[in-house]
Amino acid sequence: MNYILFDESIVRTNLLPLTFVRPVADIRIGILTIREKWEKRLKATTSTLTDNYLSAKFPIVKMAENVLINGSICPNDEIIAAVKNLKPNQTVVYNDTIIALHVTEEELNHVGDASTEGIEEIIISNAPLKINHTWEIFSKNEIALADDFLLLTKGRKSNPLSNTNRVVGGEHVFVEKGARVEFAILNASTGPIYIGKDAEIMEGAVIRGPFALCDGAQVKMAAKIYGPTTVGPYCRVGGEINNSVLFGYSNKAHDGFLGHSVIGEWCNLGADTNTSNLKNTYDNVRLWSYGKQTFVNTHLQFCGLIMGDHSKCAIDTMFNTGTVVGVSANVFGSGFQRNFIPSFSWGGSGGHTNYSINKAMEVAEIVFKRRRRNFDEVERELLTSVYNLTLKNKYL
Repeated sequence: MNYILFDESIVRTNLLPLTFVRPVADIRIGILTIREKWEKRLKATTSTLTDNYLSAKFPIVKMAENVLINGSICPNDEIIAAVKNLKPNQTVVYNDTIIALHVTEEELNHVGDASTEGIEEIIISNAPLKINHTWEIFSKNEIALADDFLLLTKGRKSNPLSNTNRVVGGEHVFVEKGARVEFAILNASTGPIYIGKDAEIMEGAVIRGPFALCDGAQVKMAAKIYGPTTVGPYCRVGGEINNSVLFGYSNKAHDGFLGHSVIGEWCNLGADTNTSNLKNTYDNVRLWSYGKQTFVNTHLQFCGLIMGDHSKCAIDTMFNTGTVVGVSANVFGSGFQRNFIPSFSWGGSGGHTNYSINKAMEVAEIVFKRRRRNFDEVERELLTSVYNLTLKNKYL
């Protein structure tokens, strides 16, 4: 069967700025992205139905028979069984949410206009893990991390840890091939700890699960990390981190605090950058909404920083509680930054100017080379598309 992950329009908007450069299914939560969760469970590759400007990097594959899958939903055993057995004119649903539907290629070409008449509903009895807002990526990370840990480690044996380490709850620690851990303290009594292939935890690091260090990522010396935290592939982290998710290829390599936050790919937080994740008044945190064009109530007491891909901040940057930074922003200057910094902004608390797309491209190419990646024409076109979208309306 041909599986296609689709974006719910309202969810895609709610997940901006993180979905400016990716479909919803490529959000990382737990250890894996949502797409990787589906592909591992289905034992199949997937393609994507998303905005046109993303299609060059995330093309759709159409066949005579297809199953469309909601890219904001993390699969479980019940959902996977229902999706695998899906027949023509059937759809998998939970309450009013479509999880999956079987469509022909002709129906796929007119999916937005399709009638639901005569469609049989397969009802899911238990609420699935679904990501509707940016802050749910860190607030639901503990559940996703535990599920992914079981999925990735079931029936497998961990590589051994060196006896230089101090470990509590060792049965809940899993180490992949090539990982290096020396003189660290790992406490898995509060949740599992997953250490990916060729990842490294340096001397003096103290880690409290649930925690995931993905392939090729690195924890610097004397880092202090509280779960549930995910450090995505090839990230480098240090200082103090609490309940945060870094997607991949991003750096928070020095001292400073990052809490209840989500950081996209190719970001860099300068030394001694700090994020406030709790208001002095202990009120619920409000966060910028791209869809509503105003600040909305997260109903969370703890919420720090949401940073879009390719954004950077200078040393000693201070982010206020509940701050949103768009794509490819360059943030610097003294004092607390504004709670919303649009994409392609250059500046700080004193004001912003437009960040040249040519300069942004130049920086992105250099950063990609540092990780032995090629900033190719597809990446250039994608970043240009985001720039043009944000240029029309600076708040998008």
